[in-house]
Amino acid sequence: MQQSTSARQIGFEPPANVRPDRVRDDWWWRLGLVVVGTVMRALVRLRFEGLENIPSSGGAMFAPNHVSVLDPILLALGTSRRGRTIRFLAAAEFFDRGRHIVAFGLKRFRQIPVRRGLADWTALNEVAAVIRAGSLAGVFPEGRVGDGALQPGRKGMARMAMAAGVPIVPVAIWGSQRRWPREGFRWRPLRPTVRIVIGKPIPVAGDPRDRRAVRSLTDAVMREIQALLPVAQRA
Repeated sequence: MQQSTSARQIGFEPPANVRPDRVRDDWWWRLGLVVVGTVMRALVRLRFEGLENIPSSGGAMFAPNHVSVLDPILLALGTSRRGRTIRFLAAAEFFDRGRHIVAFGLKRFRQIPVRRGLADWTALNEVAAVIRAGSLAGVFPEGRVGDGALQPGRKGMARMAMAAGVPIVPVAIWGSQRRWPREGFRWRPLRPTVRIVIGKPIPVAGDPRDRRAVRSLTDAVMREIQALLPVAQRA
């Protein structure tokens, strides 16, 4: 097995004297809400349902469907309304690009580096420890931006939540693909409505090495996302 990429080696480690999941304690996050949040509100009309289902404290794994490259930013605006930041899992190679603006942003907003596929158990446990410590994390179980129809869920999400011992929060996102689908950015329509529906947390238990338990949890989460989609899609 190839050696894992350490989160510490590429600059991810929440400061010991700062609560890692509070907007008020994260200067970069507050700056991002002003700058990026203003841009997003100019591009889309954002509507949230189920904000009360965002845990007020402790770690949790958010599992949204994926229809646009804007999805993580838009969901982050939702958790921020509850005063909490969220750390999305991103491929470790994106963090190691010198002065590249993507690497800069990922590090400053303390997103979570992870090896693709979560096949390395050392890397998985390292990331799980960050979530277990009290952070909200986000991972797209479909693995990539889709064309609207819900794709099969990948098992990395369930393994991560099991290893961290945190609940999974299903999320349905709809409308962001009208602004930025996988084919690229669109200027029309002027300000499409994006609706984000946050479901109730799903309790998680079990061994992340138990394939049947992992598959069962993955399927259960995908069913919950599918059930939320009609609410997000309504006019």
